[in-house]
Amino acid sequence: MDGKMSWTVADAVDYKGFPADKSKTGGWVPAALILGIEICERLSTMGIAVNLVTYLIGTMHMPSSTSANVVTDFMGTSFLLCLLGGFLADSFLGRFKTIAIFSVVQALGTAALAVATKLPQLRPPPCHANNSSCTPANGFQMGILYMALYLIALGTGGLKSSVSGFGTDQFDEKDDKEKAQMAYFFNRFFFFISLGTLLAVTVLVYIQDEVGRSWAYGICSASMFIAIGILLSGIKKYRYKKSMGSPIVHILQVIAAAIGKRKMDLPYDVSLLYESNPDGTRIQHTDQFQFLDKAAIGVQSDFETKNGRRGSEPNPWRLCSVTRVEEVKMMVRLLPIWATTIIFWTTYAQMITFSVEQASTMDRKVGSFQIPAGSLTVFFVAAILITLAVYDRLIMPVWKKWKGKPGFSNLQRIAIGLALSTIGMAVAALAESRRLSAAKSMTTATKTVPISVFLLIPQFLLVGSGEAFIYTGQLDFFITQSPKGMKTMSTGLFLTTLSLGFFVSSFLVMVVKKVTAGGGNGGQGWLADNINHGRLDCFYGLLAVLGVVNFAVFLVCAVWYKPSGKEGDGKKLNGGGSLEVMEKKANGVEEKC
Repeated sequence: MDGKMSWTVADAVDYKGFPADKSKTGGWVPAALILGIEICERLSTMGIAVNLVTYLIGTMHMPSSTSANVVTDFMGTSFLLCLLGGFLADSFLGRFKTIAIFSVVQALGTAALAVATKLPQLRPPPCHANNSSCTPANGFQMGILYMALYLIALGTGGLKSSVSGFGTDQFDEKDDKEKAQMAYFFNRFFFFISLGTLLAVTVLVYIQDEVGRSWAYGICSASMFIAIGILLSGIKKYRYKKSMGSPIVHILQVIAAAIGKRKMDLPYDVSLLYESNPDGTRIQHTDQFQFLDKAAIGVQSDFETKNGRRGSEPNPWRLCSVTRVEEVKMMVRLLPIWATTIIFWTTYAQMITFSVEQASTMDRKVGSFQIPAGSLTVFFVAAILITLAVYDRLIMPVWKKWKGKPGFSNLQRIAIGLALSTIGMAVAALAESRRLSAAKSMTTATKTVPISVFLLIPQFLLVGSGEAFIYTGQLDFFITQSPKGMKTMSTGLFLTTLSLGFFVSSFLVMVVKKVTAGGGNGGQGWLADNINHGRLDCFYGLLAVLGVVNFAVFLVCAVWYKPSGKEGDGKKLNGGGSLEVMEKKANGVEEKC
């Protein structure tokens, strides 16, 4: 019996619902099947995003700023919907079903986009871009386009919330060998994200520009259906983790219980607070956010059922354990760092919108070959891959010898990412100033600004290197500094910084366009419909200034942030006792109140 149990995973089951057998389930083969979905997701989402702005301007005849906002809203919604996907996976569907269902949704969305870009009835009559006589797309045409885009966004949000988690489910953390394999899987996971992005900004963008967008999006849809088939082929090999319930509900329970007891006084001794977790899983009590501690004040009525009878378990909406309260406190402590990382993704949004539009106006020829404007983001992806390689092979060993630590801390990596993105925006402002000077020398018949597109490479490299640091730093920070039972929630919190960064970009574009219009620059404002008549350099400068202010605020928040007691520090916990002891304490507290 003991030998048999050693070959099962305690918290995982197979497709029949029996304890998962290590020899028959999990490991690298099932994990590799899952990675195919991630490659296709990146191929579709990024292949669409990096070149969508040129389609909106050149084919749908939309203004420059409006086109940029369509892209950023699409990307922002994709990441925001990760919260929905995570909630459904944790509460109802489980990770596997969530991935399968939303992968089909994304595949249908890309198929719809292929149709929308193929049929001439779904786009306005062709004409020269930026011509005042061009007819913009009508409401029906834009409606079909939006439907396709937001089907893709829904699919991306749903499957992205669970892919990495389901991949790690295939490894047993209590097995040293499989734990090492899981760490290797995380490294390969980020590599495959970058590989999918690299294919998107090179091969897929080239097909869009030279062969046809409908062909490119059709390839995305077909590849996603193939990836779904590969995913389904491993049903009998996967390990499935049982749902622990939604962490959002747990957070709401603590808040509701604290509000319900807001008029009660905290006991003089925190050991009087309710605790039901075993010693090995408790979290040390902290003095921050003491209002939330009131959720752990026990009274007799907390244990009463609907029929007025006394139950053995309290109503979770009226009484929460100290550990559950501390879990919520841990999440609250993450919020200042969370808020100060949003501006990076606002900067990132410019790399796939205005920077691509800049490239479309510049000389992109290398010999007889013309680089597609969207493919210039290959330098962005290359910067990420090179930075990760240099960090792993050079910086980490040197840092370990010098400081005795295996690389920078998560907060240090975030700081480096913020600094690089801010410098990137300052460099982008200078490059755009030079591009505008060259544009002024153009004749009206000239379409291409007489300046090389390689002028934009430094801004792509700087922001790309910044992403390599901040993405890994954020992911590490939100996973390691969150409670064990809220890992999915913390990952969702991380992804919302990407979402809000895109939405903040849309908001800034709208505000800047409104505030600067009607002033100088012939009434065009900074973000004119034709960027050759605007002052995009001033907009980039504004983002650089905001980056400096945000960086200063981040440093303050990083100094303020103090990690809380980790799970398992049961001996350090001041509060909590057994249920029998708590009932006696609850009666005493009730009499006192």
